[in-house]
Amino acid sequence: MTGEYRKPLPRVTSDNRPFWEATKRHELRLQRCGACGRFRYPPAPVCPDCLSEDAEWTPVSGRGTVTTFIVMHKVYFQSFAGDVPYNVVQVELEEGPRLTANLVDVPNEGMTVGMPVEVVFDDVTPEITLPRFRRTS
Repeated sequence: MTGEYRKPLPRVTSDNRPFWEATKRHELRLQRCGACGRFRYPPAPVCPDCLSEDAEWTPVSGRGTVTTFIVMHKVYFQSFAGDVPYNVVQVELEEGPRLTANLVDVPNEGMTVGMPVEVVFDDVTPEITLPRFRRTS
């Protein structure tokens, strides 16, 4: 972590606090339904499959594949001006849910749908660690 982080930060709520507490420990945890076993993200009070309110925050592999991506070439937010062009990817985790993040250590022109990736953690402030993804072999 270098300097002051000036980009938007996630809003931590009682619903998503376990997710952000886990990322701070460099762990990826998602809600898993206690009734049917489905993993879900974003956090929700009930399972979208069986409507059970029983859920626990469970570690997941952090491995998945890129399902879609975009490269931003225009400055929409001044805090991202130094990063243009930057990417935003959607990753489908092995456990099913999809997360939106950035792909690191891969040139934008090298990104492909279906690329295998794994989570890495970026400690952007003392309180917030963002999950990002990198290519795996």
